Amino acid sequence: MNSFLKGYLQLIRPANLPTAAADIFAGVAIAGYFTKLTLLNIDTIVPILLLVFASVFLYAGGVVINDVFDYKLDQVERPERPIPSGKIKLVYAKIFGFTLLLIGVIMAFFVSMLSCFIASILALMILSYNVYAKHFKIIGPLNMGVCRGLNLLMGLSIAGELILWQYALISIVFIAAITMISQGEVHGKNKKKLLFAGFLYVLVIISVSILHEVNTDNNKLY
Repeated sequence: MNSFLKGYLQLIRPANLPTAAADIFAGVAIAGYFTKLTLLNIDTIVPILLLVFASVFLYAGGVVINDVFDYKLDQVERPERPIPSGKIKLVYAKIFGFTLLLIGVIMAFFVSMLSCFIASILALMILSYNVYAKHFKIIGPLNMGVCRGLNLLMGLSIAGELILWQYALISIVFIAAITMISQGEVHGKNKKKLLFAGFLYVLVIISVSILHEVNTDNNKLY
């Protein structure tokens, strides 16, 4: 494979991209289940695919931008990465990352203005995390959670309105908890943070159960 192309593929971390699509499918499944939306026809399959690719491009843009802002650290700790190794110039990586984010927002636009709005906010939160929030122990995990919550909300937007948005809040708490736990595993010192993350896990399980019961009961009324 051409080393130039290989460098760009390394930047976007292809193996991780399906995790972004999973959020969209989860949001679509929730919307379809509780709104009786028919998912298996051309009118919905195309928008679903657009949202999936919008999510993937936004995620890919985020990991590229992450490398852009971490290139000085990578020069010391990960010199084999495409930017510090010289495979890809920093300016080209910046253009690549922002272009991926823009493509993601444009794809969401072709679904609906609501989806485009959510995608735009998600792009801003991705930038917020990479530029600022990731350097803080609490704000970082929360920002990461918001990104995942917005991604789920983008899947929910397939219904054409902001319904069942509470599930996005659960996603925010869940991902924030996972991120905190992963930080604790790396540093191995902050037991209070691990206990707090464990509490968030329990809160997520209880909240999902309650939401499912409430929305299922409401769904029976129609």
